[in-house]
Amino acid sequence: MTTRPQTGEGAGHARYTYRLRVSSSARAALEAEWDRCRWIWNECVARSKKAHAEDEKCGPARLDKMLTEARADTAWLREGSSVPQQQLIRDFGKSRAKALKDIKARLPMRQRAGMPRYKKKREALPTLNYTQRGFRLKDGRLHVAGGIVARVVWSRELPKPPSSVRIYRDSLGHWYASFVVATTTEVLPSTGRDIGIDWGVKETATTTSDAHDLPHAQHGKTAAQRLARYQRMTARRKPKRGQPGSKGYRVAKRRAAKLHKKVARQREDTGRKWAKRVVRDHDRLAVEDFRPKFLAKSTMARKAADAAIGATKQALIHMARKHGRELYLVHPAHTTMDCAQCGARTKHALPLSERTYTCTACGAVSPRDKNSARVMLVRAGLNPAGADRVRAASPPGRSQREPGIPLH
Repeated sequence: MTTRPQTGEGAGHARYTYRLRVSSSARAALEAEWDRCRWIWNECVARSKKAHAEDEKCGPARLDKMLTEARADTAWLREGSSVPQQQLIRDFGKSRAKALKDIKARLPMRQRAGMPRYKKKREALPTLNYTQRGFRLKDGRLHVAGGIVARVVWSRELPKPPSSVRIYRDSLGHWYASFVVATTTEVLPSTGRDIGIDWGVKETATTTSDAHDLPHAQHGKTAAQRLARYQRMTARRKPKRGQPGSKGYRVAKRRAAKLHKKVARQREDTGRKWAKRVVRDHDRLAVEDFRPKFLAKSTMARKAADAAIGATKQALIHMARKHGRELYLVHPAHTTMDCAQCGARTKHALPLSERTYTCTACGAVSPRDKNSARVMLVRAGLNPAGADRVRAASPPGRSQREPGIPLH
């Protein structure tokens, strides 16, 4: 896969997220709106289960009809706006279609998107989607259907009028508005440099440029001791089934959630800053199309999750698209077995404990991850210095697969 530079209106869309300051009345109105939407979602789940048991179809058209009938029969539903309720039907349809597609493709259970489940009142966090006919911005405030008004904390200006907005509450009780805006490419000066990027666990990203390697920040490991203490506090104070939680339980739960949020923001900040630096200094990027999900079942699960490889990769793709850089996604199979110097392939997969790559054909010796990063350049057709005669490997077939890396 290659993303070409995009200019003008074709650069896609981006989300601009802002904190909301909501009054007690606005908070109550948003939560009431979410209660209606949650009821509709659970009704869709029930209809879906019934349709499956009776071998019937349960598509978006039938669910739309269900919503129309429910609003006609129930005054409580009519008190809320139809816009977030219709958008919830759309989201449910997408979620169900994805799950059915994975089942039909016979993907392994660990790779499937599960069927939509019931949303419980004390667990599901409010999320409301509004299209253009359901909201407007006036005098720096957000007005949504139903007469709900919230003050937006404008940390930066919106580049263009938004096409939709998502209002949601996080685990700390903070409300946010996420606007979808059409973006244009912000072209950076040409540098004439290329870079190959290999993802890993020891180092989050190893590149062909030593100055742009991304070491493992270990944000989660740093916070692990405090998080364990808060989780033990939460477990000790957990109320019995059917009993309300005490103030101490709510405090402990909030402390754990706050620390989780801090670690997530640290990972996001590290990934974005690194991606910005890589995109600013290079014109073309050859990136391993690595899927870290399979590591979740391995002994490296905790360290791989702490590295946030998936989020960092998405930040890099977003930055490349935003600034008009060429980005090549390279199939990961055999990248640790191929020699970037001569193109030869080792007969056996290298164990993770072996950190030095030695080519049996040409005798080239280099760090394992550095060789893989150079292989990315070769496969993308961006031959690194000293590898002009290397052939670009074709995408491997299903019979040629590196152990431990799933094919997609």
